Amino acid sequence: MSGTPAAGAVLPTPTPIPFREAVRVWVRVAVQSFGGPAGQIAVMHRILVEEKRWISEPRFLRALNFCMLLPGPEAQQLAVYMGWRLHGTTGGVVAGTLFVLPGVAAILLLSFLYVAARGLPAVDALFFGLKAAVLAIVVDALLRIGRRALGSPGRVILAAAAFVALFFFQAPFPAVVLGAGLLGWVLFRDPATTGEILETDTGEPPSGKRSLRLLLVCLLLWIAPLFLLAALWGPRSIYLQLGAFFSRVAVVTFGGAYAVLPYVAQEAVSSQGWLSAGEMLDGLGMAETTPGPLIMVLQFVGFLAAYRNPTPLTPAAGGVLGSFVTTWVTFVPSFLFVLLGAPYVERLGRHRAAQGALSAITAAVVGVIANLSLWFFLHVIFGSVEERRIGALRLLQPDTSTLSYPALLIAAAALVAMLRFQLRVGWVLLGGVAAGLVWRLVAA
Repeated sequence: MSGTPAAGAVLPTPTPIPFREAVRVWVRVAVQSFGGPAGQIAVMHRILVEEKRWISEPRFLRALNFCMLLPGPEAQQLAVYMGWRLHGTTGGVVAGTLFVLPGVAAILLLSFLYVAARGLPAVDALFFGLKAAVLAIVVDALLRIGRRALGSPGRVILAAAAFVALFFFQAPFPAVVLGAGLLGWVLFRDPATTGEILETDTGEPPSGKRSLRLLLVCLLLWIAPLFLLAALWGPRSIYLQLGAFFSRVAVVTFGGAYAVLPYVAQEAVSSQGWLSAGEMLDGLGMAETTPGPLIMVLQFVGFLAAYRNPTPLTPAAGGVLGSFVTTWVTFVPSFLFVLLGAPYVERLGRHRAAQGALSAITAAVVGVIANLSLWFFLHVIFGSVEERRIGALRLLQPDTSTLSYPALLIAAAALVAMLRFQLRVGWVLLGGVAAGLVWRLVAA
């Protein structure tokens, strides 16, 4: 066949991709990264695999599977991996940074507008409908992930156990994730993942020296700001609290933003009182409607926490610093995980125990998101929810007289639009906002 090279023929070396051109592409990806991880991954696939043909389909899928193994936002980590694949460590840092910059700027601006305009009837009406639409989006995520992850009775039991542990006993989120991973490592080994272990074909081959250097640099970048905050304002500073808490969050966020929100809500809402449950939903709505990963909702949490406890800064300066500290400790670990592990992807991807741990964590994440869905439902649909304790058991008891029928109808309509008519997230959010505004105008 004319299209097949002769035996022993030397294949042409691929033309190197100019770094400047790659940067322009990463800017394109960043400004189009709406719609959560599914939409963001689709954008990267369309541009890098189909349009530019810089990355092959198998390599793209292998990289995606690797990023799914990691804690943190998988779409941003995929951008880091693709940038690393094209231009090494520098390419990974540039791609991952550009991916989050539009979202950081948008969330910071919206955070200022939120604290300045909250209480105005039009703004309250806007967020009334937005929260109901976000509730539907979370339930849709629960159903989609559940269909994909719960393929066996063992995984269903694991998801149910995670839900019960979190919702009724407030078990620590990291313990649930780590426990599921350990069970999966031992019990959920998939024979389909066995086979020959191949060396990874990368521009930066596995190297102990490189790994050690990268580990030291990233750990210094991650931890040094926390020591600086402690030196400036002491261990009780809100900024150090944010840095330490969200550093812990960064290493247990398996399953993305929806999975980590119950853990953040448990600490930020219930324990620390940095913001309310409704405000957490408002922040998720902002993250849904802006470019960048959904995990940017954590930036909003950091902003509000520091804005309300700014000492020794002004509220505005405190909010900005809290926002940046939260964003920094959320994403620096993602760069570390990807850049450190990328040269070993093929080995990890073919490890039965690692795949078993991932499948178990994914199953537990279904229970985590179910916990989030019910928690959000109670706080969106009812105006008052009381907590009761019976020993170690926690019960959330809504006041049925505060049931909001308009919020329930908006959420139900949004869910039907997504499940029955496959309406995209952006339109669902716009519809929720419009419905909230119309309802408040009619009720007034």
